[in-house]
Amino acid sequence: MPKSEITIKIVETLLSVNENDWDACAASEEIDGMRPVDPFTTYRFLRALEDSGSVGNSSGWHPYYILAFRENELLGCAPMYIKTHSQGEYIFDHAWANAYERAGGNYYPKIQVAVPFTPVPGKRLLAKKENQEKAFPILLEGIKNFASKNKLSSAHITFCSFDEFKKGESLGFLKRTSSQFHWSNDNYKNFQDFLNALSSRKRKNIRKEREKARNFGGKIVRYSGKEITGKHWDAFWDFYQDTGRRKWGQPYLTRSFFDIASEKMSNELLLVLAEIDGTPIAGALNFIGMDALYGRYWGCTENYSNLHFEICYYQAIEYAIENCLSRVEAGAQGDHKLARGYMPSHTYSLHWINDSGFSKAVAQYLDEERRAVGREMEILSDYGPFKDLNLEERE
Repeated sequence: MPKSEITIKIVETLLSVNENDWDACAASEEIDGMRPVDPFTTYRFLRALEDSGSVGNSSGWHPYYILAFRENELLGCAPMYIKTHSQGEYIFDHAWANAYERAGGNYYPKIQVAVPFTPVPGKRLLAKKENQEKAFPILLEGIKNFASKNKLSSAHITFCSFDEFKKGESLGFLKRTSSQFHWSNDNYKNFQDFLNALSSRKRKNIRKEREKARNFGGKIVRYSGKEITGKHWDAFWDFYQDTGRRKWGQPYLTRSFFDIASEKMSNELLLVLAEIDGTPIAGALNFIGMDALYGRYWGCTENYSNLHFEICYYQAIEYAIENCLSRVEAGAQGDHKLARGYMPSHTYSLHWINDSGFSKAVAQYLDEERRAVGREMEILSDYGPFKDLNLEERE
């Protein structure tokens, strides 16, 4: 099919896109009655961000969804935003922005192809299965052309899939690697089975942490689907605001986002709360994908020893084992996850810089950074909690 038959269109709201058409590209597995691989590029999630005011307005995330059409058929699409800052991305380019502006350029606005406020790896260039090979280069060229035409400094595709990462370089994008900590399910029968895979010292530490966490004077409850009520969201909103103020100054999501997500995505949500006499004092929100649990937000109004580890990490592991999910992705950063069974995993992004001289400088930096990330992941993996059978025999 000649490229000339495919046209690119940019729209500033998902109201301009048919939900079924978008999801046929973003989550075609739903057609077969399955959960989406991950829910974050689905129409309902991105629309919840838009309808809640979490993006748009004064957020610094201005939607410019890119669509590839053949006549009236949507072949591919991507969640694209014009950004006026670098907040809520989790792949940091602040140093690039500072260097570019010291040299007299305007780094902002820029293009971000991403799921806002969501450091979850996955496909960013979305297309129906039969159109993926055709749509991929057309969407990338469309992104570059839009940036160039509007004299934008750069375009960034963050937390993209490994396949997108591999193909992007041949189309003029720079490759960047980073890492997160993910837990993998080695066909464990239960949590104890997972513990048995750890070294004896790490196994004992986790048991002690869980015991201390459960002595906070209440109980830990998991809620999903329609079990999550407005009362639970009110409590969680307080937790989320507290974490937001401490970590990034202000919450990225609005209160109404959680109400909309609860209405549109109830079967994809898992809320874990610590309650004392029925009153929540801490909690973590997870999203459920086809084969993974995605830990997203945590907060508390009262601090208790190890409760964060229990609610965010151990409860997630138990849920994944019970529901035969292959992994838990616990979000960005956090070396402390290593001791809890979450091992280093690569994440990927692609970057296009409009200025050729600056692009060469960034490319050199990224070459060095990739090597450093690889070395760090090797070192961290050596400190993982899983058994070294030779050492275990000598203990």
